[in-house]
Amino acid sequence: MTVNWGLARRREALGARARIIQEIRRFFIEGGYLEVETPLRIPAPAPESHIDPVPADGWFLQTSPEICMKRMLAAGYGRLFQICHCWRAGERGRMHVPEFTMLEWYRAGTDYAGLMDECERLVRSVVEGMGFGGKLAFRGGTIDSAAPWERTTVRDAFVKHGGMTMEEALERDVFDEVMVERIEPRLGNGRPTFIHDYPACRGALARLKPDDPTVAERFELYIGGVELANAFSELTDPVEQRTRFESEAAFRAFRGQITIPLPENFLAELAEMPPSAGIALGVDRLVMVLLDAASIDEVVAFTPEEL
Repeated sequence: MTVNWGLARRREALGARARIIQEIRRFFIEGGYLEVETPLRIPAPAPESHIDPVPADGWFLQTSPEICMKRMLAAGYGRLFQICHCWRAGERGRMHVPEFTMLEWYRAGTDYAGLMDECERLVRSVVEGMGFGGKLAFRGGTIDSAAPWERTTVRDAFVKHGGMTMEEALERDVFDEVMVERIEPRLGNGRPTFIHDYPACRGALARLKPDDPTVAERFELYIGGVELANAFSELTDPVEQRTRFESEAAFRAFRGQITIPLPENFLAELAEMPPSAGIALGVDRLVMVLLDAASIDEVVAFTPEEL
C-alpha cells in the first residue's frame, strides 16, 4: 500500500479550511442571504482580456458565477451568496491554480461602500470564529484585522507607492505593471487595505462614479500584499455594458485570444437589475492568509500536478 504523504500532511490545513468555510456560511445565513448554486458550465462568460476561460463541449467552464447570479438579482432575489469552483486557463503559480474556489455575494440596495463594510465584517467574523483573536501572523509580519482597515484610492496609491500618477501610468501603458510590481506588495501590511476608485477603463462590470466619471466604483481587498477580493457597484445599463463587452471582445480578437460570445440573456435582463453591489473573494487565498501558508498548494486537497 502506497501512502500519499503530501496529501496526508495537509490534514490539519484542510480541517481548518473546512471550518473557515463553515464560518463563511454562518455569516451569510445569519445575514439573511440565500445560498445558491448556479451552473458551472455556461454558454458565455463575461469577456475579459486578462482572463481566458476553459472550453467545455462548445460552452465554457465558468470563470465566475457573476452572470447567473446577476440574472437572479434581476429576477428579484435581493441577497445571494455562493461558494463554488471556477476555472481560468493558464493560471498556475504560488498564488494560482487553474481550478479554484470562489465566494461571491450580491446585495440589492447597496453600493461598493456598503460592500466594503460588509466584507470587513465577514473577514473579522471568520477570524474571530476561528479563534485567531484579530492578530494574524503572515509572511513574517502581523496583520491586525481588528484595527480600522485602511481605505485608499488608486490615485493616492500611485502617488504614494507608484512613483507616478494614475493618469501617467495609463498614458504610458504601464498601469498593470506598476500595480503588480510597486503597489500591490505594499497593500495590506499591518492591517487590511481596500484600494478603490479604479480608472474607468479598468471598470469591467462596475458603474462609473457619478461625481467623477473618470473612475469606476470598484475596490479590491489586500491583506499582506495578497489580493483577496474584487468588488463593484454594479453597472445596470445594458447599452453601456454591451459597449464594454464588445470592446473587450475586439481587444481579445486583436491579441489572438479565444473567441467568447456575448452573454445575450444577461444583457437582455440587465435593465431589470436593481441598484446593487457584488464581490468575488478567493477562498483558497483567504485560507492561505489565515493559516500563514507559503503557497496555495498547502491549502487545497490536490494540486493539478497530483491528479
